Amino acid sequence: MNLLDALIPVANAAPQGQQHTGNPMGSVLILVVFGLIFYFLLWRPQSKRAKEHRNLISSLSLGDEIVTNGGMLGKIAKLTDDFISLEISDGVEVRIQKSAVANSLPKGTINSL
Repeated sequence: MNLLDALIPVANAAPQGQQHTGNPMGSVLILVVFGLIFYFLLWRPQSKRAKEHRNLISSLSLGDEIVTNGGMLGKIAKLTDDFISLEISDGVEVRIQKSAVANSLPKGTINSL
């Protein structure tokens, strides 16, 4: 017995001439099931969240109280197409991108904190 035979297992365990061919519909069915799992667990929820975020961004107006992705809380002082001036304290304004808005809060939330 040489070293090569000891390291490589026997590849042809089945007798010569016999090949096992499975049902091709089984392979197609598995691909369809994985596609459905991918759609319902990954793609659909992500597109739903993106649609909700687009609706949130488009509905912002002056005076709305928002939370940014970084956790900053403030009131919208100025609003342009791409940027928001966020008043985080009396006389302190910060410019952020609209896409950085994480959530809109009910009116009076900042005063109650």
